Amino acid sequence: MGQFAGLCVLVSGATGGFGKKTAERYAEGGANLVLTDLHQDGLQEFAAGLPAKTACLAGDISDEKLSKKLALLAVEEFGGLDIAINNAGVAQNFLKLHQVPSNEARHIIDIDLLGVFYAMKHQIRVMEQQYRQTGRRGIIVNIASIAGLAGAPHLSVYAAAKHGVVGLAKSAAVEYATKGIRINAVCPSFARTDMALDILRTAPDGEEAATANLVRGVPMKRLAEIDEVVEVIMFAGNPANSFMTGQTLAVDGGIEAI
Repeated sequence: MGQFAGLCVLVSGATGGFGKKTAERYAEGGANLVLTDLHQDGLQEFAAGLPAKTACLAGDISDEKLSKKLALLAVEEFGGLDIAINNAGVAQNFLKLHQVPSNEARHIIDIDLLGVFYAMKHQIRVMEQQYRQTGRRGIIVNIASIAGLAGAPHLSVYAAAKHGVVGLAKSAAVEYATKGIRINAVCPSFARTDMALDILRTAPDGEEAATANLVRGVPMKRLAEIDEVVEVIMFAGNPANSFMTGQTLAVDGGIEAI
C-alpha cells in the first residue's frame, strides 16, 4: 500500500511541467487521480501510462463549468476529493506594463487568477460537505509564483494574478481552518518547465542572455529543476503535514532571503 493509497487527488495542468510530475508522484503513492488539461488527446495518453485509476476531463480552466464538473467527477468516481493541486496557468511575455496588450492581460487574469478561484470554489464545497458528513479532510495547494510575493518587472500582470492566488489561499485558509480543509500556496521562481523555456527562447536578446538576466537576482544563480519544486508541492499536499495552513512556500533559490 502506497502513502496515498485510496486518496483522490485532482491535478490541473496535468500534462506539463509541475502538474505532470506531481500526478506521477501521487500515482506512484497509490492515489486515484482526477486530471485536467486543455487538450483531451494528450491528457488521455498521459493518464494511460500512469499506475493509477484515473478520470480525465479536458477543458479551459477559465470556464467555471469545468471546475464544477471536475469536483463532481471526483465524487462520482472516487467518493470524494482529498487533495487538489491547482497548477494550470499561463505565462506572460516579458513586457513593461504599458506594452502589455489588454486582451493578453485579460487572458492571464482569467486563467491564472479566476481559474484558481473557480477551482477552489467548487473544491471547497465538496471538501466542506464531506468533512461535515464523515470527517474526511481536504487539502488544497495553489501553485502561485515568487512573482506573487514581490514585484516582478516586465511581468506585471502575471505578478498581479499570482498575488491574487496567494491572497485566495491565505484568506480561504482562515475561513475553512475549522472545516477540515488546509490551503497553502507554493511559490516557485522560474524553473525548467516547457512554458518558461519557451519564453526564454523567444526573448529579444536570446535565450542565453535572457536566462542570465533572470537568474541574476537568484542567490543560487540558476533556474529551479522541476523535481525541486514538486518536492515542495508534495510536502504541502501531504495529509501527514496536518498543522500547516495559510502559508506561502517560496521555492526560489534564496530570493526571499535577500
